[in-house]
Parts: sequence; structure tokens; C-alpha cells
Amino acid sequence: MKFIAIEKVILGISPEDLKPHLHEESRKVWDLHKKGILREIYFTENRDAVLILECADKEEALGILKELPLVKNNLIEFLVNELHPYTGYERLFN
Repeated sequence: MKFIAIEKVILGISPEDLKPHLHEESRKVWDLHKKGILREIYFTENRDAVLILECADKEEALGILKELPLVKNNLIEFLVNELHPYTGYERLFN
């Protein structure tokens, strides 16, 4: 299953608070990419991360995200939603 995870910086956390953890965060993200779990990653115009994950279920996705250093250190959190294939094309063939 695919999941979209949208980063939310925790209120009161500054960019400076994140800096000591960014190297290890990048290492963990790269590891997830190599394992095929992290399929895509982007930044929004506000520099919030958006991740596309391939996981068995939402619990697995949440568990993986909890292991990221910025999440472990309570600096960010993620809003996670399961993605489903678009079925709107069916209307074209009725």
C-alpha cells in the first residue's frame, strides 16, 4: 500500500533546533529509499517534507516514521494518509 506522509513542525521548534539532527535524518531517509520503502520525497514551498511510502499498512508506515531522528526527538510529526488508486475514469465508460 502507498501512504503519503506530510511533515508538520511542532509548534515552537525553530530551524536551528533541527540542525543537529539533519545529517542522521538524511542517512535514515537514504536507507529507507535503498530498501524501497521510501518511494518519493519532496519539499513544499514552506520546506515541509512530503514522503510517499510503500508499506504493508498504516501501522507499519507510522512505525517507520517514528524511527526518524527528527520525529524521535519530538521536533516534527507527520500526518499520514493511505493512498488509493483513482477510479474516476470509470465514469467515462458508463
